[in-house]
Parts: sequence; structure tokens; C-alpha cells
Amino acid sequence: MSDIHLDYSVLNTLQEVMEGEYPTLLEIFLKDSEQRVSQLRQALNSASVDLQAPDLQELSLMAHSFKGSSGNMGALRLAELCEQLEERSRREERLGLDELISKIDTEYGTVRSLFDAERELYRPRP
Repeated sequence: MSDIHLDYSVLNTLQEVMEGEYPTLLEIFLKDSEQRVSQLRQALNSASVDLQAPDLQELSLMAHSFKGSSGNMGALRLAELCEQLEERSRREERLGLDELISKIDTEYGTVRSLFDAERELYRPRP
């Protein structure tokens, strides 16, 4: 597994392509990711509250989508964790899903902090 939280070469390319809209891209990714992490946690928690197995197909689709957006933004470790969740869900491996989603949540917190620092670099100064 990659120890790299963010691939800054990806971010540099995005900044060059997006120019003035780059901070907006970061903001959209963070808001979207916040929802995705919440949905992953909700899917698992609602299943345990209802004493049902989580909808593994839904988890796999959510993880696949989150993997793609994370990879596109250079969040390598987050993308790898999402890929693990996608694969485990697809193979219907229920054991350890809660722990894996916790790792995704924790990694997203790290990525969020790094993106917050990145946004600060592009914040207009008075």
C-alpha cells in the first residue's frame, strides 16, 4: 500500500489545467468526499442497527466511485483503501469492513488537512 497521501504532481497538473478554478475544485472534492465517507459509514451502521447484512453491491459501487475521484485528485492512499473496500464488497467479504471504513475515514481526515493547506496557498490575500 502506498504511504503517499497526496501525489503533488497530480495536483500541479490540476492547478495548471484549472487555473483560477483550482481552489473551487478542491472545495468540491472535499464536500463530495465528506458525503461519501458519511454514506459509507451510514450504509454499514444502518445494516448493523437493522440486524441485516450491509448491501455489499451498494458499498462496492460507492467505494468504486470514491476511488475514482480520490485517484483523480492524487489522493493515492485513499484511492487504494477505497479499492480494497470495493474488492472486498464485490467478493462479499463482510469481515473487517467496519475497520476498513474506519481507515478510509481516517485517511480522508489526513487528505482533508492536506487539501486545506493547499487551498490556503491559493486563497486571495487582501
